[in-house]
Amino acid sequence: MNTPATQAQPAGSRFKKLAIAAAVFAAIGGAYAIYYATYGQYHESTDDAYVGANLVYVTAQVEGTVIALGADDNQPVKAGQTLIRLDHADAAVALADADARLGETVRQIRQDFRSVDEAAAVVQQRRTDLRRAQDDLQRRLHLAGSDALSNEDLAHAKDAVAAASDALQVAQKQLASARTPVENTTLSTQPSVLRARTAYVQAYLAAERNDIPAPVDGYIARRSVQVGQRVAPGNALLAVVPLHGAWIDANFKEPQLRNIRIGQPATVTTDIYGDHVEYHGKVISIAAGSGGAFSLLPPQNATGNWIKVVQRVPVRIALDPADLSAHPLRAGLSADVEVDTHERDGRVDDALPLPVPTLSTDVFDAQLRDAEQHADAIIARATSTGTAESQP
Repeated sequence: MNTPATQAQPAGSRFKKLAIAAAVFAAIGGAYAIYYATYGQYHESTDDAYVGANLVYVTAQVEGTVIALGADDNQPVKAGQTLIRLDHADAAVALADADARLGETVRQIRQDFRSVDEAAAVVQQRRTDLRRAQDDLQRRLHLAGSDALSNEDLAHAKDAVAAASDALQVAQKQLASARTPVENTTLSTQPSVLRARTAYVQAYLAAERNDIPAPVDGYIARRSVQVGQRVAPGNALLAVVPLHGAWIDANFKEPQLRNIRIGQPATVTTDIYGDHVEYHGKVISIAAGSGGAFSLLPPQNATGNWIKVVQRVPVRIALDPADLSAHPLRAGLSADVEVDTHERDGRVDDALPLPVPTLSTDVFDAQLRDAEQHADAIIARATSTGTAESQP
Protein backbone atom coordinates (compact mmCIF):
# COMPACT_ATOMS: atom_id res chain seq x y z
CA MET A 1 0.00 0.00 0.00
CA ASN A 2 1.36 3.43 -1.00
CA THR A 3 1.82 5.81 1.84
CA PRO A 4 1.83 9.64 1.53
CA ALA A 5 5.60 9.60 1.99
CA THR A 6 6.14 7.27 -0.97
CA GLN A 7 3.83 9.41 -3.14
CA ALA A 8 5.66 12.62 -2.25
CA GLN A 9 9.03 11.17 -3.20
CA PRO A 10 8.42 10.94 -7.01
CA ALA A 11 6.85 14.39 -7.02
CA GLY A 12 9.88 15.83 -5.27
CA SER A 13 12.20 14.04 -7.68
CA ARG A 14 10.33 15.45 -10.71
CA PHE A 15 10.47 18.96 -9.23
CA LYS A 16 14.18 18.59 -8.68
CA LYS A 17 14.73 17.46 -12.28
CA LEU A 18 12.63 20.33 -13.61
CA ALA A 19 14.57 22.77 -11.51
CA ILE A 20 17.87 21.40 -12.82
CA ALA A 21 16.62 21.59 -16.41
CA ALA A 22 15.39 25.14 -15.89
CA ALA A 23 18.73 26.08 -14.41
CA VAL A 24 20.57 24.55 -17.37
CA PHE A 25 18.37 26.38 -19.89
CA ALA A 26 18.74 29.59 -17.90
CA ALA A 27 22.50 29.18 -17.91
CA ILE A 28 22.48 28.53 -21.67
CA GLY A 29 20.23 31.54 -22.24
CA GLY A 30 22.42 33.69 -20.05
CA ALA A 31 25.54 32.54 -21.82
CA TYR A 32 23.95 33.28 -25.19
CA ALA A 33 22.80 36.68 -23.96
CA ILE A 34 26.33 37.48 -22.83
CA TYR A 35 27.70 36.16 -26.15
CA TYR A 36 25.21 38.19 -28.18
CA ALA A 37 25.75 41.35 -26.12
CA THR A 38 29.54 41.20 -26.32
CA TYR A 39 30.17 39.49 -29.67
CA GLY A 40 27.21 38.18 -31.65
CA GLN A 41 25.47 41.50 -32.38
CA TYR A 42 28.72 42.94 -33.73
CA HIS A 43 29.55 40.15 -36.18
CA GLU A 44 27.83 38.92 -39.32
CA SER A 45 28.90 35.67 -40.92
CA THR A 46 28.07 33.53 -43.95
CA ASP A 47 29.35 30.37 -45.56
CA ASP A 48 27.86 31.37 -48.93
CA ALA A 49 31.11 32.97 -50.12
CA TYR A 50 33.46 32.25 -53.00
CA VAL A 51 36.85 33.37 -54.27
CA GLY A 52 36.72 35.73 -57.25
CA ALA A 53 39.45 36.91 -59.62
CA ASN A 54 39.83 38.93 -62.80
CA LEU A 55 39.69 37.11 -66.11
CA VAL A 56 41.99 38.91 -68.57
CA TYR A 57 41.19 37.78 -72.09
CA VAL A 58 43.98 37.60 -74.66
CA THR A 59 42.96 38.53 -78.21
CA ALA A 60 44.76 38.96 -81.51
CA GLN A 61 45.32 42.52 -82.75
CA VAL A 62 46.10 41.44 -86.30
CA GLU A 63 44.88 38.65 -88.54
CA GLY A 64 47.12 35.65 -89.01
CA THR A 65 47.75 31.92 -88.75
CA VAL A 66 48.91 30.47 -85.43
CA ILE A 67 52.29 28.79 -85.79
CA ALA A 68 53.27 28.29 -82.12
CA LEU A 69 51.82 28.28 -78.58
CA GLY A 70 53.95 29.44 -75.68
CA ALA A 71 51.76 28.25 -72.80
CA ASP A 72 48.93 25.87 -71.99
CA ASP A 73 46.04 25.76 -69.54
CA ASN A 74 46.89 26.04 -65.81
CA GLN A 75 50.48 27.16 -66.45
CA PRO A 76 51.83 30.31 -64.74
CA VAL A 77 53.01 33.10 -67.04
CA LYS A 78 54.71 36.44 -66.59
CA ALA A 79 53.62 39.74 -68.12
CA GLY A 80 55.24 40.14 -71.54
CA GLN A 81 55.81 36.42 -72.07
CA THR A 82 54.90 35.33 -75.62
CA LEU A 83 51.78 33.18 -75.47
CA ILE A 84 50.86 32.85 -79.16
CA ARG A 85 52.94 33.36 -82.30
CA LEU A 86 51.41 34.10 -85.69
CA ASP A 87 52.97 33.70 -89.13
CA HIS A 88 54.82 36.97 -89.73
CA ALA A 89 55.81 36.58 -93.41
CA ASP A 90 53.25 39.06 -94.78
CA ALA A 91 53.96 41.53 -91.99
CA ALA A 92 57.72 41.32 -92.65
CA VAL A 93 57.20 42.12 -96.34
CA ALA A 94 54.92 45.05 -95.49
CA LEU A 95 57.48 46.35 -92.98
CA ALA A 96 60.29 46.20 -95.54
CA ASP A 97 58.13 48.10 -98.01
CA ALA A 98 57.32 50.77 -95.41
CA ASP A 99 61.04 51.02 -94.58
CA ALA A 100 61.89 51.64 -98.24
CA ARG A 101 59.09 54.17 -98.68
CA LEU A 102 60.17 56.14 -95.64
CA GLY A 103 63.76 56.31 -96.83
CA GLU A 104 62.63 57.26 -100.32
CA THR A 105 60.38 60.02 -98.96
CA VAL A 106 63.18 61.46 -96.84
CA ARG A 107 65.51 61.59 -99.85
CA GLN A 108 62.81 63.21 -101.97
CA ILE A 109 62.22 65.89 -99.36
CA ARG A 110 65.96 66.48 -99.14
CA GLN A 111 65.91 67.03 -102.90
CA ASP A 112 63.02 69.48 -102.44
CA PHE A 113 65.08 71.46 -99.94
CA ARG A 114 68.00 71.48 -102.39
CA SER A 115 65.65 72.65 -105.14
CA VAL A 116 64.77 75.65 -103.00
CA ASP A 117 68.45 76.50 -102.60
CA GLU A 118 69.01 76.09 -106.34
CA ALA A 119 66.00 78.25 -107.16
CA ALA A 120 67.24 80.92 -104.74
CA ALA A 121 70.65 80.87 -106.46
CA VAL A 122 68.96 81.27 -109.84
CA VAL A 123 67.03 84.29 -108.52
CA GLN A 124 70.27 85.85 -107.33
CA GLN A 125 71.87 85.19 -110.73
CA ARG A 126 68.91 86.80 -112.53
CA ARG A 127 69.17 89.86 -110.30
CA THR A 128 72.82 90.16 -111.22
CA ASP A 129 71.97 89.86 -114.93
CA LEU A 130 69.29 92.55 -114.56
CA ARG A 131 71.68 94.95 -112.83
CA ARG A 132 74.27 94.35 -115.54
CA ALA A 133 71.71 95.02 -118.27
CA GLN A 134 70.50 98.14 -116.48
CA ASP A 135 74.07 99.43 -116.14
CA ASP A 136 74.67 98.82 -119.86
CA LEU A 137 71.50 100.70 -120.71
CA GLN A 138 72.48 103.66 -118.51
CA ARG A 139 75.86 103.91 -120.22
CA ARG A 140 74.21 103.86 -123.62
CA LEU A 141 71.63 106.45 -122.63
CA HIS A 142 74.48 108.92 -122.00
CA LEU A 143 75.61 108.41 -125.58
CA ALA A 144 72.17 108.71 -127.09
CA GLY A 145 71.94 111.31 -129.89
CA SER A 146 75.62 111.10 -130.76
CA ASP A 147 77.35 109.37 -133.60
CA ALA A 148 79.01 106.97 -131.11
CA LEU A 149 75.75 104.97 -130.52
CA SER A 150 73.22 103.88 -133.05
CA ASN A 151 69.54 103.66 -132.33
CA GLU A 152 69.70 99.95 -132.92
CA ASP A 153 72.27 99.46 -130.13
CA LEU A 154 70.09 101.48 -127.75
CA ALA A 155 67.06 99.37 -128.62
CA HIS A 156 69.05 96.20 -128.02
CA ALA A 157 70.12 97.50 -124.60
CA LYS A 158 66.50 98.21 -123.64
CA ASP A 159 65.47 94.76 -124.84
CA ALA A 160 68.23 93.21 -122.74
CA VAL A 161 66.88 94.98 -119.61
CA ALA A 162 63.35 93.80 -120.35
CA ALA A 163 64.52 90.24 -120.96
CA ALA A 164 66.56 90.22 -117.72
CA SER A 165 63.56 91.57 -115.80
CA ASP A 166 61.32 88.86 -117.23
CA ALA A 167 63.90 86.20 -116.42
CA LEU A 168 64.05 87.48 -112.82
CA GLN A 169 60.27 87.26 -112.48
CA VAL A 170 60.29 83.71 -113.84
CA ALA A 171 63.06 82.73 -111.39
CA GLN A 172 61.17 84.29 -108.45
CA LYS A 173 58.02 82.35 -109.34
CA GLN A 174 60.03 79.16 -109.63
CA LEU A 175 61.51 79.85 -106.18
CA ALA A 176 58.02 80.39 -104.73
CA SER A 177 56.86 77.14 -106.33
CA ALA A 178 59.86 75.25 -104.95
CA ARG A 179 59.22 76.66 -101.47
CA THR A 180 55.57 75.57 -101.34
CA PRO A 181 56.15 71.87 -100.40
CA VAL A 182 58.68 72.68 -97.67
CA GLU A 183 57.70 76.15 -96.50
CA ASN A 184 57.75 76.61 -92.70
CA THR A 185 58.83 73.00 -92.16
CA THR A 186 61.96 71.05 -91.43
CA LEU A 187 62.73 67.57 -92.65
CA SER A 188 61.36 65.98 -89.47
CA THR A 189 58.13 67.99 -89.57
CA GLN A 190 57.47 67.79 -93.30
CA PRO A 191 53.97 66.28 -93.92
CA SER A 192 55.20 63.71 -96.45
CA VAL A 193 57.86 62.48 -94.05
CA LEU A 194 55.37 62.35 -91.17
CA ARG A 195 52.95 60.35 -93.33
CA ALA A 196 55.64 57.88 -94.37
CA ARG A 197 56.86 57.67 -90.77
CA THR A 198 53.33 56.89 -89.56
CA ALA A 199 52.96 54.18 -92.21
CA TYR A 200 56.24 52.63 -91.06
CA VAL A 201 55.15 52.71 -87.40
CA GLN A 202 51.89 50.98 -88.33
CA ALA A 203 53.74 48.31 -90.30
CA TYR A 204 56.18 47.81 -87.42
CA LEU A 205 53.34 47.43 -84.91
CA ALA A 206 51.58 44.95 -87.22
CA ALA A 207 54.77 42.90 -87.40
CA GLU A 208 55.32 43.01 -83.63
CA ARG A 209 51.72 42.04 -82.93
CA ASN A 210 52.26 38.68 -84.54
CA ASP A 211 53.77 37.74 -81.17
CA ILE A 212 50.92 37.96 -78.64
CA PRO A 213 52.21 38.55 -75.08
CA ALA A 214 50.65 37.91 -71.68
CA PRO A 215 49.22 41.23 -70.50
CA VAL A 216 49.64 40.46 -66.76
CA ASP A 217 51.14 37.87 -64.44
CA GLY A 218 48.80 34.96 -63.81
CA TYR A 219 47.67 31.51 -64.86
CA ILE A 220 46.40 30.39 -68.26
CA ALA A 221 42.73 29.43 -68.49
CA ARG A 222 40.16 28.75 -71.21
CA ARG A 223 42.64 28.18 -74.03
CA SER A 224 40.66 27.62 -77.22
CA VAL A 225 43.29 28.40 -79.86
CA GLN A 226 45.21 25.71 -81.74
CA VAL A 227 48.26 25.68 -84.01
CA GLY A 228 47.23 26.22 -87.63
CA GLN A 229 44.10 28.13 -86.68
CA ARG A 230 43.37 31.35 -88.57
CA VAL A 231 42.56 34.06 -86.04
CA ALA A 232 41.01 37.47 -86.50
CA PRO A 233 41.33 40.63 -84.37
CA GLY A 234 38.97 40.67 -81.41
CA ASN A 235 38.54 36.90 -81.00
CA ALA A 236 39.27 35.67 -77.47
CA LEU A 237 41.99 33.03 -77.72
CA LEU A 238 42.64 32.33 -74.04
CA ALA A 239 42.51 34.05 -70.67
CA VAL A 240 45.04 34.95 -67.98
CA VAL A 241 43.84 34.87 -64.35
CA PRO A 242 45.92 37.16 -62.07
CA LEU A 243 45.42 35.34 -58.76
CA HIS A 244 47.53 37.87 -56.83
CA GLY A 245 44.49 40.17 -56.89
CA ALA A 246 41.86 37.60 -55.82
CA TRP A 247 38.94 38.71 -53.65
CA ILE A 248 35.96 37.19 -51.85
CA ASP A 249 32.32 37.62 -52.88
CA ALA A 250 30.27 36.91 -49.74
CA ASN A 251 26.51 36.56 -50.21
CA PHE A 252 24.82 37.91 -47.08
CA LYS A 253 21.11 37.71 -46.35
CA GLU A 254 19.07 40.90 -46.46
CA PRO A 255 18.78 41.35 -42.64
CA GLN A 256 22.55 40.92 -42.28
CA LEU A 257 23.23 43.99 -44.44
CA ARG A 258 21.69 46.30 -41.84
CA ASN A 259 24.96 46.85 -40.00
CA ILE A 260 27.52 46.09 -42.72
CA ARG A 261 29.47 49.16 -43.89
CA ILE A 262 32.27 49.82 -46.34
CA GLY A 263 35.69 49.51 -44.72
CA GLN A 264 34.72 47.10 -41.94
CA PRO A 265 37.31 44.39 -41.22
CA ALA A 266 36.58 40.80 -42.17
CA THR A 267 38.04 37.39 -41.41
CA VAL A 268 37.99 34.69 -44.07
CA THR A 269 38.65 30.98 -43.92
CA THR A 270 38.57 28.62 -46.89
CA ASP A 271 37.78 24.97 -47.34
CA ILE A 272 41.07 24.37 -49.14
CA TYR A 273 43.25 25.36 -46.16
CA GLY A 274 40.81 24.84 -43.27
CA ASP A 275 40.11 26.93 -40.19
CA HIS A 276 43.76 27.14 -39.14
CA VAL A 277 44.54 29.55 -42.02
CA GLU A 278 42.82 32.91 -41.74
CA TYR A 279 42.78 35.69 -44.30
CA HIS A 280 42.33 39.28 -43.20
CA GLY A 281 40.46 41.73 -45.36
CA LYS A 282 37.89 44.48 -45.41
CA VAL A 283 34.60 45.26 -47.07
CA ILE A 284 35.20 47.31 -50.22
CA SER A 285 31.81 47.25 -51.96
CA ILE A 286 28.22 46.06 -51.72
CA ALA A 287 26.40 45.00 -54.87
CA ALA A 288 23.70 47.25 -56.29
CA GLY A 289 21.21 44.38 -56.27
CA SER A 290 20.66 40.82 -55.18
CA GLY A 291 22.20 37.94 -57.06
CA GLY A 292 18.88 37.01 -58.62
CA ALA A 293 18.29 40.51 -59.98
CA PHE A 294 21.30 40.22 -62.31
CA SER A 295 20.83 36.59 -63.34
CA LEU A 296 20.10 35.58 -66.91
CA LEU A 297 16.47 34.84 -65.98
CA PRO A 298 15.58 37.10 -63.04
CA PRO A 299 12.71 35.90 -60.83
CA GLN A 300 9.21 37.13 -61.66
CA ASN A 301 7.61 37.68 -58.26
CA ALA A 302 4.43 39.32 -59.57
CA THR A 303 2.62 36.00 -59.90
CA GLY A 304 -0.40 34.46 -58.20
CA ASN A 305 1.53 31.72 -56.40
CA TRP A 306 4.17 33.67 -54.52
CA ILE A 307 6.41 32.55 -51.70
CA LYS A 308 8.74 35.01 -50.05
CA VAL A 309 12.38 33.98 -50.26
CA VAL A 310 15.05 35.89 -48.38
CA GLN A 311 17.44 37.31 -50.95
CA ARG A 312 21.22 37.42 -50.74
CA VAL A 313 23.35 40.39 -51.78
CA PRO A 314 27.03 40.00 -52.81
CA VAL A 315 29.51 41.84 -50.59
CA ARG A 316 33.06 42.08 -51.88
CA ILE A 317 35.95 41.50 -49.47
CA ALA A 318 39.47 42.60 -50.39
CA LEU A 319 42.15 40.32 -48.96
CA ASP A 320 45.52 41.20 -47.50
CA PRO A 321 48.14 40.68 -50.28
CA ALA A 322 50.54 39.14 -47.73
CA ASP A 323 47.97 36.50 -46.81
CA LEU A 324 47.35 35.74 -50.49
CA SER A 325 51.07 35.44 -51.15
CA ALA A 326 51.51 33.01 -48.25
CA HIS A 327 48.45 30.92 -49.15
CA PRO A 328 47.43 31.35 -52.82
CA LEU A 329 43.79 30.85 -53.76
CA ARG A 330 41.99 29.75 -56.91
CA ALA A 331 38.91 31.36 -58.42
CA GLY A 332 35.63 29.76 -57.37
CA LEU A 333 36.80 28.18 -54.09
CA SER A 334 34.39 28.15 -51.15
CA ALA A 335 34.98 30.36 -48.12
CA ASP A 336 33.49 31.35 -44.77
CA VAL A 337 33.36 35.08 -44.03
CA GLU A 338 32.84 36.94 -40.79
CA VAL A 339 32.55 40.74 -40.76
CA ASP A 340 33.21 42.80 -37.66
CA THR A 341 30.45 45.46 -37.56
CA HIS A 342 31.56 47.44 -34.50
CA GLU A 343 32.19 50.50 -36.67
CA ARG A 344 28.79 51.38 -38.14
CA ASP A 345 29.38 54.95 -39.28
CA GLY A 346 28.35 55.89 -42.79
CA ARG A 347 25.70 54.51 -45.10
CA VAL A 348 25.20 51.14 -46.71
CA ASP A 349 25.70 52.68 -50.17
CA ASP A 350 28.98 54.45 -49.33
CA ALA A 351 31.95 53.61 -51.54
CA LEU A 352 35.57 52.94 -50.72
CA PRO A 353 37.96 54.70 -53.11
CA LEU A 354 40.02 52.24 -55.12
CA PRO A 355 43.25 52.78 -57.05
CA VAL A 356 42.62 53.82 -60.65
CA PRO A 357 43.14 51.78 -62.69
CA THR A 358 42.57 48.73 -60.47
CA LEU A 359 44.25 46.50 -63.09
CA SER A 360 46.48 47.63 -65.94
CA THR A 361 49.22 46.46 -68.27
CA ASP A 362 52.16 48.20 -69.91
CA VAL A 363 53.47 45.31 -72.04
CA PHE A 364 52.28 47.03 -75.23
CA ASP A 365 53.92 50.38 -74.52
CA ALA A 366 57.36 49.19 -75.63
CA GLN A 367 56.06 48.28 -79.10
CA LEU A 368 55.13 51.85 -80.00
CA ARG A 369 58.32 53.21 -78.44
CA ASP A 370 60.48 50.77 -80.40
CA ALA A 371 58.59 51.50 -83.63
CA GLU A 372 59.19 55.23 -83.29
CA GLN A 373 62.87 54.68 -82.50
CA HIS A 374 63.31 52.52 -85.60
CA ALA A 375 61.51 55.10 -87.75
CA ASP A 376 63.76 57.89 -86.44
CA ALA A 377 66.82 55.72 -87.15
CA ILE A 378 65.72 55.28 -90.78
CA ILE A 379 65.26 59.04 -91.13
CA ALA A 380 68.70 59.62 -89.61
CA ARG A 381 70.31 57.17 -92.06
CA ALA A 382 68.61 58.84 -95.00
CA THR A 383 69.95 62.24 -93.94
CA SER A 384 73.43 61.12 -92.96
CA THR A 385 74.95 62.24 -96.26
CA GLY A 386 73.91 65.86 -95.86
CA THR A 387 71.92 68.32 -93.82
CA ALA A 388 68.38 69.11 -94.92
CA GLU A 389 67.06 70.71 -91.73
CA SER A 390 67.77 74.30 -92.75
CA GLN A 391 64.90 76.59 -93.51
CA PRO A 392 64.60 77.76 -97.16
